[in-house]
Amino acid sequence: MADADPRLITGERIVRSTTKHWIAPLGDSKWAILMVVGALVAAWLQGDTTTGVTGFVNRILELLRLTLFLGGLAWIVYNVVAWRTARYEVTNRRVLGTDGLLRRRSTDTLLTSIADVKTVVPWFGRMLGYGHIRIMSASGEAGADSFTTVRDVEDFKREILEQKTGAAAVTERPADQESPRPASTAAPPVPGAAAEITATLSELARLRDAGAITATEYEAKKTELLARI
Repeated sequence: MADADPRLITGERIVRSTTKHWIAPLGDSKWAILMVVGALVAAWLQGDTTTGVTGFVNRILELLRLTLFLGGLAWIVYNVVAWRTARYEVTNRRVLGTDGLLRRRSTDTLLTSIADVKTVVPWFGRMLGYGHIRIMSASGEAGADSFTTVRDVEDFKREILEQKTGAAAVTERPADQESPRPASTAAPPVPGAAAEITATLSELARLRDAGAITATEYEAKKTELLARI
């Protein structure tokens, strides 16, 4: 269940999820593949002599062959596991990314702080269905986030923009669309737009305290939201 995901906050739900394309481990393993090829070459050059200078050279080639083969194989396995565990998601509030293995990287970007979304699709990616995406926040390059070799990258970008548009529409809801005031209530309730802004500020403060956004991003968004009340 999406609600069981520990990364999600109250009221947040995943609307689209994607992964790295299968070509990612191939591209990441190019040097590892060369190591395995080098091991095969070393095995071909190695002779049967065990004495003298030739025997010494053969022992060096044996050690080199084992090092290259085992190192290259371990590197390939690492890249495959890293590919299988990478995941990118769009929720109704944020863009989430998780990739890497030894150096695990988890990122999230508020939809309301996204300034631009750029994609790069290489010619080979157009045939196989992958590309790279860069998410620019209001803080510029300092807050930019990049995902590489993403499956169906254009659809992923479209979902980000659609969710961002929906989040902006809720935040900027006109006053004439606010919930009507109940006739039986003595004291007038907080207008719908103001209540939404108050809830958004509380959520932004929580994300700031958790380190998900910077204090600068929080203050900029706070000033923008308070100006609408």
